[in-house]
Amino acid sequence: MAWLFLIIAGFCEIGAVLALKLAEGFKRLVPSIFFVLIGMTSFYFLSLALTEIPMGTAYAVWTGIGSAGSVLLGMLFFRESKSFIRLLLLSFIIIGVVGLKITS
Repeated sequence: MAWLFLIIAGFCEIGAVLALKLAEGFKRLVPSIFFVLIGMTSFYFLSLALTEIPMGTAYAVWTGIGSAGSVLLGMLFFRESKSFIRLLLLSFIIIGVVGLKITS
């Protein structure tokens, strides 16, 4: 269950970053509230995962899911660059996360 909790935490992290972007510096109320709620949910599930998964591994996977997901959302919805080098570096993050899961 700990890995499932960690994956949920990672996806919540993506949602929190998206809400933070949409909050426009906390000038918009609804995305700001969503950021706080989904951020707290992310930390809650991360805390559950930390009961069984080593801290360094859990944190790296959590931030990796959040980072990779945020980059992909930026590319899809916010017209961020889809250059080869960005995609290559993104693949390194994903490879690192998968590697940590395999070796844990």
